[in-house]
Amino acid sequence: MKYRRLGKTGLKVSVVGLGTWQLGGEWGKTFEQAEVDAMVDKAAELGINLIDTAECYGDHLSERLIGQAIKGRRDQWIVATKFGHRFKRRFERDDVYEPALVRGQLEASLEALQTDYIDLYQFHSGTDAMFGTPGLWEMLREQVESGVVRHLGVSISSSYRGTHQVDQASDMGAGAIQVVYNRLQRKAEGQFFDAALSQGLGVLARVPLASGFLSGKYGKDARFGRTDVRAVWQSDEQRRNMAEQVEEVRKEVPEGVPMAQWALAWCLQHPAVSCVIPGCKTVEQVVSNARAADLGAVSDDHPQAVEQESCR
Repeated sequence: MKYRRLGKTGLKVSVVGLGTWQLGGEWGKTFEQAEVDAMVDKAAELGINLIDTAECYGDHLSERLIGQAIKGRRDQWIVATKFGHRFKRRFERDDVYEPALVRGQLEASLEALQTDYIDLYQFHSGTDAMFGTPGLWEMLREQVESGVVRHLGVSISSSYRGTHQVDQASDMGAGAIQVVYNRLQRKAEGQFFDAALSQGLGVLARVPLASGFLSGKYGKDARFGRTDVRAVWQSDEQRRNMAEQVEEVRKEVPEGVPMAQWALAWCLQHPAVSCVIPGCKTVEQVVSNARAADLGAVSDDHPQAVEQESCR
């Protein structure tokens, strides 16, 4: 495993993290605790040290599964979670950005994760108006001062068209941003990365496998069940277009290199990117994702690279 500094947070994160939206039951599978334990155990064995989750992945369900899985070794993990969406039912959320409500959500996250602190607490995919909710960032900075939250971050919506949230992140006390970034979805390069670099913000790249399409497993006729977000939030045409783009991208993948590993390493070449956070459903996928760090494209001279021994 290789490690990078997550911007001005100073956190030393593995270049491959563990994304966990799938644990909330919206990716076509319900997880048992033993399955999550096995994936987390393997991730730790391979040197992965960052887990990214949110309160709305299920009603704190993903957080509860993670909390149990890391119980007794909390200090080995960098735990990132988010606020801003209250789970109503599968694929439905309420927006929650009022300071008192966010404080309540933070307490619920701490309980679910079985911890007394969050390493990275992230504003989750809200509008500029939500970002500017009176008193919100003052309350969040109070949590940092008290030690309940170590660092603040901003997870930017895939549909967000402005730059205000990145431009204001440092002023609000944030040290990292999270964006959608993969070989098929490159908007972040032109919209966010220059600002992140100039402000010293770390970047977590989410959806680095384009919702699984860059794994190479899905063709243009792929279908997903009603419990899978890809069947709800993507149209048939969008899925076909993505599969067709993947076939073109496949020509870039070196012979003998698994497409998923190549796709993760591709993201990690950019000087702004600290870590990719792919989801996984099996131990085998955890292993495959981690191997992306071994590819030559993930160089040791990345501007945020740090020595492995300094990462605990």
